[in-house]
Amino acid sequence: MRTTMQHLFMTLSVLCMAVPAFAQGAGASGNNLVPIAAGLGMALASGLCGLGQGRAVASSTEALARNPGARPGIFLFLVLGLAFIESLALFTFAIIIIKVK
Repeated sequence: MRTTMQHLFMTLSVLCMAVPAFAQGAGASGNNLVPIAAGLGMALASGLCGLGQGRAVASSTEALARNPGARPGIFLFLVLGLAFIESLALFTFAIIIIKVK
């Protein structure tokens, strides 16, 4: 675990030091990294939302298996939680569409 954290922090420090390499001169026109950043941002948001939805469904099915009588309450909060998780991906998509244009 310790070496994993060390590798993570070393990678982050290298990325922070590499920022000046992407700086543009005064005569440069356009920014060709925006589509790449948009794609990575949407992939990250949708992937993490998928993981969150999977965990929510797994927890709700486990709760239903333990107490079938609590189905209405569990179902209500499951649907509400899934709607909030999905809205995060949709908000990310909307922000990316606005920034790319």
